[in-house]
Parts: sequence; C-alpha cells; structure tokens
Amino acid sequence: MRKPYYFLLILSVLTLLGTSAYRTAEGGYQVGDTATDFKLKNVNGQMVSLRDQKEAKGFIVTFTCNTCPYSKLYEDRLVQLHQKYAPKGYPVIAINPNDVTISPGDSYAQMQKRAKDKNFPFVYLHDETQEVAKRYGATRTPHIYLLTRNGQDLKVSYIGAIDDNSGDPEKVQKRYVETALDHLLTGKPVPQTSTKAIGCTIKWRNNS
Repeated sequence: MRKPYYFLLILSVLTLLGTSAYRTAEGGYQVGDTATDFKLKNVNGQMVSLRDQKEAKGFIVTFTCNTCPYSKLYEDRLVQLHQKYAPKGYPVIAINPNDVTISPGDSYAQMQKRAKDKNFPFVYLHDETQEVAKRYGATRTPHIYLLTRNGQDLKVSYIGAIDDNSGDPEKVQKRYVETALDHLLTGKPVPQTSTKAIGCTIKWRNNS
C-alpha cells in the first residue's frame, strides 16, 4: 500500500473514532455571538488575553494540538494565515485544549517543543482546564473561530474548517477562512459563515 493511501486511511479511522473520553462539547458560540475574553499561558510562559491586543481587528482562534494528524497537516497553513493576515489585523491564536492524561503528547512541555521545532510565529496557548474550548463549543482539532472586533465586542464571524482539503494543500478548492477574511477586510458580508470542522476529536477530561 502506498504511503499517501495509508495516511488517508489513518485519517479516516481517526475521524470515525468515538469513545467516552471523546465526548462532544455542549452549547458554545454560534455565528453572530459575542465572544468573551480569556487569559491562557503561552509557550513562552506569558499569559495572553485578547483584550490586551488592542491593535487587532479580530482573531483567527484555532483549537489545535501537537498530536492529531489533521492538526499537523494544517500547521504550515496556519503559519501562512498568520503571516498573511496578522499584518492586516487578524493574528492566529492557537489553543491546545487536549487533556494530557489522555494525550501525554499534548503536555505544556511538548507544546513548547512543537512550537520551537515548527518556529510558530503565533501564540500557542494551553487551555489546561478546557474551559475555553467548552465555552466556544469546539469539538475538533483543528476547529476555527474567526472573531471580528465590533466596538468593544468580538463577534463570531465564521466557525469551521480552514479549507476543503485537509490531506493535500495543493488540491484545495475552497479556502473558507481566507475568503471570510478577505470579505471582512473589504467590508463585505462573509459568504459562508460555517462549515464542518474536520479533525480529531478533542480529548476531554474524564470527570466521572
């Protein structure tokens, strides 16, 4: 079996996986909702909040992790999004919500290593309590929430996937996040405000 097909088979299996440890977050934001601020630890040890970044027009909030094959496939694309849109006022805010007791590879120390190895130009935050992921309603890694500043508020403008081809960036036909941002930056309504997030299920802490 050739490697690309084997890798795609693994991705398909991961998409179908579901156990009691992988429960779905309930509720969460819908497009048009106002997102509240948070304060989480970055891989450099500093605490980061959205409110502190007053020059930003909005944020590309991305729930992701170290270990999911889908997240790894999208790392370079997240870097490209940040490099293209951070200068225009929309930086990437990457958040790892996975429970380390279920996924040790998503520990804070491993996050620091991953960020260094990949030379992330964006912040990579640790949602240790998983409260931010629950508040947003994130279920997958990666899972995108595009926020736009409206006065003092941050409005949710788009929720879902980055694009329509997780496996091969060369075959992407629809760039959902880029299209949404390009419209927002020119004062136009986002043509597609939600898509299905494709990725690994967030590893939720077992509180039972």
